[in-house]
Amino acid sequence: MCLFTGCRRSSWLPFVLGAFLVVQFAGLGVWQISRGLEKRATQQTYKSETGFSDWQSGANIRSYQRLRATGRYDTEHQFLLENIIINSRYGYYVITPLLLGDDEPVLLVNRGWLEKTGRTLDISKLALPGGKLAVRGRAGSLPRAGYKMGDSIDPSSPWPKAAVYPALDEVSAALGREVQTFVLLMDHEEQHGFLRHWVPSEFGPSKHFAYAFQWFAMGAMLFGLLVWHYRKKSFES
Repeated sequence: MCLFTGCRRSSWLPFVLGAFLVVQFAGLGVWQISRGLEKRATQQTYKSETGFSDWQSGANIRSYQRLRATGRYDTEHQFLLENIIINSRYGYYVITPLLLGDDEPVLLVNRGWLEKTGRTLDISKLALPGGKLAVRGRAGSLPRAGYKMGDSIDPSSPWPKAAVYPALDEVSAALGREVQTFVLLMDHEEQHGFLRHWVPSEFGPSKHFAYAFQWFAMGAMLFGLLVWHYRKKSFES
């Protein structure tokens, strides 16, 4: 036999926990829908946009927006992003800073994928012309890993520096200066680049909507069980 207040508290505990889970499932479903709508908007922008807009530091940009930036390549401080697999082959993304001005954050340019063919890379392949030039591409980001361990960039390593899925702040620390909040994915028609095939994530909006349906279905099922259990308990009492 238990105290009345204790029994009452324990009898309502499953309903409280169940209601909490229902709210959580609904929240996850709403989040998946919002992500799906974002992916759909990104894909529509990618497919419909034509021409390149001149970009200035500080201007607002959209994902995969076509941009044209003007500056001078910093050929002495390039990054080789390792563990990039394309067509079952290992290689690097070559990231080169574009100097826009003395007081402006540098713009990181992803020049594309270069296959890894040996233990060491022929640095001459990274050569670039000097002087000011315009570079066209799309607004993107650095590749991200689901999980990584240790430092992304060894600060004591020589240039060009090898990096494993670095974040923008880590690249900024290695350069010793600020970087822009996005990466310019060099257009495939631009010179001085490597293999380039930039497309939005294959994890499209339909998958997000499917996951949203699953979360809502789980929430509805749990809600139905809670209602059934409540009615059964009320009938028995």
